[in-house]
Amino acid sequence: MFPAAISPKTVFIYAIRLFLSAFLFWYLFCLFSAPGSGSRFCDISFPPGSGIRTLASQLKAGGVVRSSWHFILMTRLRGEAHHLKAGEYRFSDDMTADVVLKKIVSGDVDYRKFTLPEGYSMYQAAELLEQKGYFKKEVFLEKCRDRGFLLRIGIKEGSVEGYLYPATYNLSRTGQEEQLIEQMTARFNQSFTAIPEGKGGHRFSRHEIVTLASIIEKEAVSADEKPLISSVFHNRLRIGMPLQSDPTAVYGIRAFTGKVSKVDIQRVSPYNTYLNRGLPPGPIGNPGGDAVLAALNPAKTDFLYFVARQDGTHQFSRNLAEHNLAVSRYLKK
Repeated sequence: MFPAAISPKTVFIYAIRLFLSAFLFWYLFCLFSAPGSGSRFCDISFPPGSGIRTLASQLKAGGVVRSSWHFILMTRLRGEAHHLKAGEYRFSDDMTADVVLKKIVSGDVDYRKFTLPEGYSMYQAAELLEQKGYFKKEVFLEKCRDRGFLLRIGIKEGSVEGYLYPATYNLSRTGQEEQLIEQMTARFNQSFTAIPEGKGGHRFSRHEIVTLASIIEKEAVSADEKPLISSVFHNRLRIGMPLQSDPTAVYGIRAFTGKVSKVDIQRVSPYNTYLNRGLPPGPIGNPGGDAVLAALNPAKTDFLYFVARQDGTHQFSRNLAEHNLAVSRYLKK
C-alpha cells in the first residue's frame, strides 16, 4: 500500500516548525555564543542621539556580535531600545551579545583614568598626561592658558594654575584637553564653595587664598601642620615680612623636591618670595582641600619661622634666634 498523500496544509505546518526551530537555534546561538576567543578588542563610540541600527552595525563591523540584525531584534524584544546609554565603550570578541547589551544598557563606559596629586603644578600635570599617552604636554599647557576657554569656564586669571583640583578623573577615550580641564576646575569650584571661610579669608581674594594654599601645599608634608604653616605666612604677610618660601624660588623652572640652592633664591622671578614681598602673582601648584582650608583658617600662633626636621615634620619658631638654633640642630648636622 502507498502512503497517503501529505496535504499542503501539513507541509506548510512542518515548514513553519522547521523555520521556527532554525530561527530559535540561530537566535540562541547568536545570543550565547561569542564570536571570538578574546584576542580582539574594539572601541565603539555611541554618541547621544545615535540610533540602534548604527550601533549594531558598528558592533558587527568590530567583530563584537555575530549579527547586527540579531542584536537589533534582541534589544527590541527585551524592550531596551530606548535604554541604551551613550558613551565610549570597549568590547572584546569573547563577549556574548547578552553581555554586550547589558554593558550598554548599564552605561558601563570605558574611561581613561587620571590622578593629579596634591600640589602638582599644571606643568607636572602636563608631563603626567603625556607620559600616559593621553595628551601632548604642549597642547595641554596651551589650553591651560587659553583666555577664551578660561573665561568660558569662569577662570578670570591668566592660567588654570591653582584651579586644577587634585583628584582622580574619568576621561572618555575621545575626550580632549578642554574636557579634562573643565572637569578639574568644576571640582575645584565645588570643593572651594564647601570650605568654611575663617578669619584668613577676610583679607584676601579667592585668587590670593588659592595662591597661599598652593605654597602651603608645597611646604607641608603632614596635613596636621598645614594650619601652622599657614599661620607663619599669615603672620609674615601681616607685618610685611617676605614669605621666603623655597618652592616659590623654583616655580616654572623645575619641580620642587625639598631643597633649593643659593642660585635659586637669587633668581629674578615675580614668583620668588625671597626677592619679592607679599604673595606671588599666582599659585605655584594646585592645592588640595586641606591646604585651602588651612589658608582660610590659619592656626592662632605667633610663629614667624619653620624649618624641616628629618622626619617630615617642621620645627616652628617665634624669632630669628630660635630659628637659627633650629636650623643648626636639624639642617647643619
